[in-house]
Amino acid sequence: MADINYTDKIPNNVNLSEDRTLQRALEHWQPNYLEWWNDMGPNGSGQHDVYLRTATSTEPDGWANFGHVKMPDYRWGIFLAQAQEQRKVGFGDEKGRDVWQEVPGEHRANLRRIIVTQGDTEPASVEQQRHLGTTAPSQYDLRNLFQINVEEGRHLWAMVYLLQKHFGRDGREEAEALLERRSGDADNPRILGAFNEETPDWLAFYMFTYFTDRDGKFQLAALAESAFDPLSRTTRFMLTEEAHHMFVGESGVSRVIARTCEVMKATGIEDPAELRKHGVIDLPTLQRYLNFHYSVTIDLFGADQSSNAAIFYSSGLKGRYEESKRDDDHILKGRSYKILEAKDGALVEKEVPMLNALNEVLRDDYIRDSGAGVGRWQRVIDKAGVDFKLSVPHKAFNRHIGTFANVRVSPAGQVLSEAEWAMNVDQWLATESDRAYVASLMGRVVETGKYANWIAPPPIGINKQAADFEYVRFN
Repeated sequence: MADINYTDKIPNNVNLSEDRTLQRALEHWQPNYLEWWNDMGPNGSGQHDVYLRTATSTEPDGWANFGHVKMPDYRWGIFLAQAQEQRKVGFGDEKGRDVWQEVPGEHRANLRRIIVTQGDTEPASVEQQRHLGTTAPSQYDLRNLFQINVEEGRHLWAMVYLLQKHFGRDGREEAEALLERRSGDADNPRILGAFNEETPDWLAFYMFTYFTDRDGKFQLAALAESAFDPLSRTTRFMLTEEAHHMFVGESGVSRVIARTCEVMKATGIEDPAELRKHGVIDLPTLQRYLNFHYSVTIDLFGADQSSNAAIFYSSGLKGRYEESKRDDDHILKGRSYKILEAKDGALVEKEVPMLNALNEVLRDDYIRDSGAGVGRWQRVIDKAGVDFKLSVPHKAFNRHIGTFANVRVSPAGQVLSEAEWAMNVDQWLATESDRAYVASLMGRVVETGKYANWIAPPPIGINKQAADFEYVRFN
């Protein structure tokens, strides 16, 4: 069933009305969700009419329409990609068998853990970004923020549907807990560390949506391989929405770079302190933001060696990125993978069983993908004729999980002493003064077609709209 029914109280394409028990459970959860949204969703957005896209189908082509929607009236719902006929498990010990439509008892705890962890990231990012609307650099950017927010809310609905439908009382309790945790709360924080970090300004937001939403792409793609077919179908549709989030990040940083380079060429100024007097973000500061968000995000992939990752794979719960395109037996027993460790003051490779290194496999896939986007940012700098090189830091830099959690490593990959780290860290990670300067630029621009001084306009509007299109109507 591809088309989405918007006449129901909860829009869906899963025939929700045929499961009255589930329908009642979700309708009981819905007011709590709306209360959470009003409390922790985008600050001050309640009366705005926002040019949003809304899913109308889960078909790959033409699955959404665009129109102005009042934010609290957005229709969150449950949308699964179309089922693939005669789908088989593609990896692990279950390879070649029919996929599961219900949760096998022996995998219940692990599947619940996977779904809860993924579900927890969705409201967390909304909470992290809730104040950004008050400092938006344009209507275009404000609209993109709100689009991401409502889709993260819908992704929460996707995980709650799985919990409520397949996990009984445990699932209902987990669904309530997803609304009770808060990003950065000392007593009841979100599950993953990166989702307890602040997103205090728009440069941080662009970095988050480029790097951290890209982690979402890789995690969702791995879950889309799952033998548990409802999870696979759910995450496959989520991936179609995730692409826009990463676009917002990549294009946002690119526009910041373009504006900075424009001012550098116009003034002939290269010194960061002097450049700041012209109200743009100097490239060394941008590099320090990049280093922070990249390093925090690659921690999300977990420890370099993980018995849980091996269990998830062998059990058919979570595959690799683009599993079907890999040229191996998709079982991996007896195969090895090279990981890094710090030994005698240097980083060295060692081989470990691949099943135990699957977090690292996914992290390395992510690193290659992330680096490609940074290369596109570099081309903006090169095209402007500015002499500055962006770089992705070494994957051991600024890590807090896994082998490198207690090891100091430079962006270039040299193992350092604590003293060496302390001497140089302000060159590598955004300082309080960096963040204070960026914060000082964050004045709200809401006039149609206008943009803040520190960012260039986009080359094309959303849904090919004109440069002076009214993306947000303030009522």
